[in-house]
Amino acid sequence: MKEIKIVFMGTPDFAVTILDSIAKSNFNVVGVITAPDKPAGRGRKINESAVKKYAVANNLNILQPTNLKDEAFLSELKALDANLQIVVAFRMLPKVVWSMPKLGTFNLHASLLPQYRGAAPINWAIINGEKETGVTTFFIDDKIDTGEIILQKKCDINDTESAGELHDKLMYLGADLVIETVKHIQSDTIKTTKQPDSTTLKSAYKIHKSTCQINWADSIDNIYNHIRGLSPYPGAWTTLKNDIDEISLKIFKVNKLIEDHNFKTGEIISTKKEMKVAVVGGYILLEEIQLPGKRKMKTVDVLNGLNIEKNHYVS
Repeated sequence: MKEIKIVFMGTPDFAVTILDSIAKSNFNVVGVITAPDKPAGRGRKINESAVKKYAVANNLNILQPTNLKDEAFLSELKALDANLQIVVAFRMLPKVVWSMPKLGTFNLHASLLPQYRGAAPINWAIINGEKETGVTTFFIDDKIDTGEIILQKKCDINDTESAGELHDKLMYLGADLVIETVKHIQSDTIKTTKQPDSTTLKSAYKIHKSTCQINWADSIDNIYNHIRGLSPYPGAWTTLKNDIDEISLKIFKVNKLIEDHNFKTGEIISTKKEMKVAVVGGYILLEEIQLPGKRKMKTVDVLNGLNIEKNHYVS
């Protein structure tokens, strides 16, 4: 069995669960690399990454480079004398970094590669109505998410699952896969597979504000998937209008009702207990929404203080 000395690279909560699993499996983590601290929020309070908070609490050695090609950082990284690097939700690495350890640098990606390469695989799997996804470990090369596959684990996506719920499911599945991958590397039983070429690859490009706007003229299933695929973050949005005013409305949880009707697409049908949007083939029932400057609330609670008249619609 090889002696394993690990440098872990990651930033958000997703990565923390993986790092915690590595530490609790008694692997030697000689260093943690995460994003630099930065001011956030209205008060510009200095914000530390979730991975840094974990590393501090567990007395792990931390590096926070702004430039991954900086000579001082590279010297510090080399001095850690790691022979394996593990990357989870970090950033693209230069070759001088990923090629440094003897046993390589592998990444955990939240999709079944080669499908959904990119920044937002969890969101896009749901937005596109996939029934299955999973996690992949692969050795990093000089392109994004294209390296040789080590291991994969699959899981189902149920019809009501939000991106947040799938995120958590894949996070724990990914932790198991990372530990399994490290054990294979340690025992020298690793086997890799080149990613298959395909002309029908689906991308997981970064989510932008424009991506989050709801197209109410789309099919009822596509609208439903779009909203749950962006919940709880960054959140799908629309513009609520009447003949005089318009406000931005974020929508986090919906249901769908397949039913014939004569309402115009985007028209709001509202009572004190229910708000729904007429779409082609039925209605989208709004269950959890957020008004500007307000917190996320159940729609029934919002309706107690919001007068939605007959001439309201969304666009």
